[in-house]
Amino acid sequence: MKKYCVAIVGATGAVGHELLKILAERDFPVGELRLLASERSEGKEMVWQGETYTVHAARPESFEGVDIVLFAGGSISKTLAPEAVKRGAVCIDNSSTFRYDPEVPLVVPEVNPEDVRWHKGIIANPNCSTIQMVVALKPLYDTFGIKRVVVATYQAVSGAGKEGIEELDQQIKAVAAGEDVEISAFQHQIACNLIPHIDIFLDNDYTKEEMKMTWETQKMLHDENILLSATAVRVPVFRSHAEAIHIETEKPVTAEEARAVLAAAPGIIIQDDPANKVYPMPLYSSDTDEVYVGRIRKDIAVDNGLSIFVVADQIRKGAATNAVQIAQLLVAEGLV
Repeated sequence: MKKYCVAIVGATGAVGHELLKILAERDFPVGELRLLASERSEGKEMVWQGETYTVHAARPESFEGVDIVLFAGGSISKTLAPEAVKRGAVCIDNSSTFRYDPEVPLVVPEVNPEDVRWHKGIIANPNCSTIQMVVALKPLYDTFGIKRVVVATYQAVSGAGKEGIEELDQQIKAVAAGEDVEISAFQHQIACNLIPHIDIFLDNDYTKEEMKMTWETQKMLHDENILLSATAVRVPVFRSHAEAIHIETEKPVTAEEARAVLAAAPGIIIQDDPANKVYPMPLYSSDTDEVYVGRIRKDIAVDNGLSIFVVADQIRKGAATNAVQIAQLLVAEGLV
């Protein structure tokens, strides 16, 4: 099997660590591995597959001879991805930099794998909350059509990085001890609280996080007529995002029909037996790659309505796993 020179930019961060883990788990054909990060991380050592690697600062010349670049996130891809492409690499970017560029495919392999074929050197990874939602929406869209989606997200603190995890941990301890909490990573105390504010507010009073779900869903499903309204909420959970999704379909659909369609779709695990207290929860989806779907029922507030509850690990399927799946797709299609 042909092997590839793979570079990870942002290798020392949470998504970078997860990318390394998933490359190993999926036995990706890595011939040479280059770990890149900011200048402050230069010289650090990391172990992968029993071998020690030195982290180097990411510079344009770092990409000479590289086949695939995985950007873990951050604005650095804006300057470095084009440099990598000039040197013959294909870039898979976890940041939002290229997601809305009409020249850049935005891809979830279970949803629109065909879009990798028109890449021009850069492929964008969607936002974490969008990825798990469209995996569940796609089979329903293909079978019944979708007119409108209303979604509320319940997003774990790890979506805000290491700082978010540490802040929740510290605040839980402070609350338990009856001490004052310190606030820095979030707008308000997150322990024992919910914050309906992720990213900046836009002119329409939606946050950018909420609008990403509209823009990205329309782009990946190639349908600008889908109406989607989101409310994104930060919750005091360490890992895995949850979403309550209400769908208005073009054709009538029963819960039983929807359950059968979803069960047959790639990347989905059905957990839908409420009588026995079986439904998706973040606690049990963490450190997995699947999208879990449950609470499948008729939406009694609208004709042709369906309500579902979706949970997935946003660091894996919502970021690192999806990126590696795109790389696997490129290899399978001979597009590297």
